[in-house]
Amino acid sequence: MRRPGRFIVLDGNEGCGKSTQSRLLHERLVAQGSEAILVRDPGTTAIGERIRAILLDSESREMAMRCEMLLYMAARAQLMEQLIVPALTAGKTVICDRFVSSTLAYQLGGDGLTAAEIRAVADVAIKGRWPDLTVILDMPHDASMARVQRARDRIEQRPLEYHEQVRKNYLAQVRESPEKYRLVSAQGTIEEVGERVWSIVAAS
Repeated sequence: MRRPGRFIVLDGNEGCGKSTQSRLLHERLVAQGSEAILVRDPGTTAIGERIRAILLDSESREMAMRCEMLLYMAARAQLMEQLIVPALTAGKTVICDRFVSSTLAYQLGGDGLTAAEIRAVADVAIKGRWPDLTVILDMPHDASMARVQRARDRIEQRPLEYHEQVRKNYLAQVRESPEKYRLVSAQGTIEEVGERVWSIVAAS
């Protein structure tokens, strides 16, 4: 029988380098002979990419926070059904760029949303298959946003106070679930941060 796969998430605030580090981790695992896939949330599937476009479109400015949360969960449900669960069942490692940890950082408190509500909806969307490890890449918001060279999307355009709270929400998750979360400083070179991530993944 195949061994169950590992589900690893890399997450963090805008510009922290999570997409780069997700790609590097995937490449390193594959180079060492591991069967691994790389996905991004929301997105990767055709349906997920269409939902992502709606979520990040500046024209979606009237979107309510509960609608926003539910759209993220819808894209996530498709990603789980179509790619993540089959890969894990086949014994592969899944590297995911963002996941429920993002919703618990970005949508928490909006329109009164609680962590319990978000987790309850997420549990339905992901069929109870939570990540085995979530690595949070952390750096101050002003430093991370300075790395964003493209036009900012709808969520990136939100005020400084919002993004500072997002960072606090990530840090709170690490404190509350030390058995499943690890915190990594995202400051330094790509190679330095990559080694920090790798040391955590290799030891877990």
